[in-house]
Amino acid sequence: MIRETALMAILTALFLAVGYLVGLYFGDVTTFLTLALVLAAAANIGSYFFSDKLVLAMTGAKVLRDRSQSPVVYEVVEGLSQKAGIPTPKIAVVDTPVPNAFATGRSPKNAVVAVTSGLEQNLSRDEMEGVIGHEISHVLDRDILISAMAATIAGAISYLAYITQWNLYLGQGGGRRDRDSGASALFLLLGIILVPIAATMIRLAISRSREYIADLNGAKLSGKPLALASALQRIEAIAKRRPIRVNPSTTSLWIISPVSGTSIFELFSTHPATQKRVQRLHEMAGRA
Repeated sequence: MIRETALMAILTALFLAVGYLVGLYFGDVTTFLTLALVLAAAANIGSYFFSDKLVLAMTGAKVLRDRSQSPVVYEVVEGLSQKAGIPTPKIAVVDTPVPNAFATGRSPKNAVVAVTSGLEQNLSRDEMEGVIGHEISHVLDRDILISAMAATIAGAISYLAYITQWNLYLGQGGGRRDRDSGASALFLLLGIILVPIAATMIRLAISRSREYIADLNGAKLSGKPLALASALQRIEAIAKRRPIRVNPSTTSLWIISPVSGTSIFELFSTHPATQKRVQRLHEMAGRA
């Protein structure tokens, strides 16, 4: 958690750095720093209260009305929730034959565990318990809130940088019309290009870190690390053959990236390499 807190602090600092650079060029640092702070606060408040509803809408997940609609999934979620000592989350289903799952909600009281209709069709009961244990671990550790806040701050940085780039291209702004204004514009342009890239890299690092932790804690909760390892491999194999069309901003929430499994360039991926995750789970099973 210390690592994620530090990364979130760096993200916020990058956001303020963009505000400072923009204010420096346009001749009003105080106004643009204040604007950056207001945007950061608004983004985090919005994430806190509305991220779960937005995620369900963007993924097309439908909350089930009662357990008869998916009795096995209900039984697994209910049993693991009781074991974890939290209220049973709402259960939602995404209508696709490709197996996958995610969790959303700012706290255990507001949580939703979403599975695809293909999860039960393609995985054994033990593998399902491993996957859902992973998702309940996300709920317990409030990973969804952390990821949503990181994503909104990174998104706000990119948005502010995008608007500023257009102003520069159009030759607008510039409280500094002196002889070094060209150098200032170049410095600002480099900053607003590089800072969003850095922010994205940090957001991805947070996402990968939380996946490792959810694997281990989820395996402890279900007591089936090898079943979770098997499920990760099975889901990735199917995801590579049959990617799911999802909003790119939700990719980090799924247990395996639904777009095409895991990126070969892990540094630019929302998830760690599946093989590394599987190896850690096997090591955990060996220690047990």
